[in-house]
Amino acid sequence: MKKFELCKKMYDIGAMAIVRTESYERAEEIAQGCIDGGVPMMEMSYTFANAGEIIKELNTSFKDELYVGAGTVLDGETARLAIMSGAQFIIAPNYNLGVAQICNRYQIPYAPGCTSVTEAIEALSNGASFIKAFPISDFYGPKLVKVLKAPLPYMTILASGGISFDNIDGWLENGVDICGIGSLLTKGSVEEITSNAKKIRKVVDRYRKDV
Repeated sequence: MKKFELCKKMYDIGAMAIVRTESYERAEEIAQGCIDGGVPMMEMSYTFANAGEIIKELNTSFKDELYVGAGTVLDGETARLAIMSGAQFIIAPNYNLGVAQICNRYQIPYAPGCTSVTEAIEALSNGASFIKAFPISDFYGPKLVKVLKAPLPYMTILASGGISFDNIDGWLENGVDICGIGSLLTKGSVEEITSNAKKIRKVVDRYRKDV
């Protein structure tokens, strides 16, 4: 899938599971719950050394049913390893020029964590597809999106941290492009994850249809 097609698909899905686990079996359960609930997108964190192996196995198991990327990618070396393992997009808590260059080379969407407008503009200038509002989304909440998009309406924003059923409407109402979600899409049984994903799907669809 071409980069622009994948970016559009990521926007349409509108939410992704932020996954941190060393266990392929648990990653598979989370993936199945997300797929069954209509949120077939997940970020596998490179907090653990075997993240690349899990990404490979997920791609083998689910193929086109699942969009899986790499998270916590801090440098260009890790970015290339993740891409070679089959990561379809790269997400990080920081902005790194080396990662941006690798992602541009392989035409992979990159969402770096940025805490200032200056940093975000530099990242966009070097090919970032989304700006991850991290950790500032946790501190400022949904109003952050309108603050950033007022002067920069073309900035596509991934919010990550603290998104729940209590505030997801606020994020989408304010114009966030993708919601990165932890506990709701990663804790509990497959059935519980599926149930939460279905609720998230309904909320996202309501705002996407209004666009």
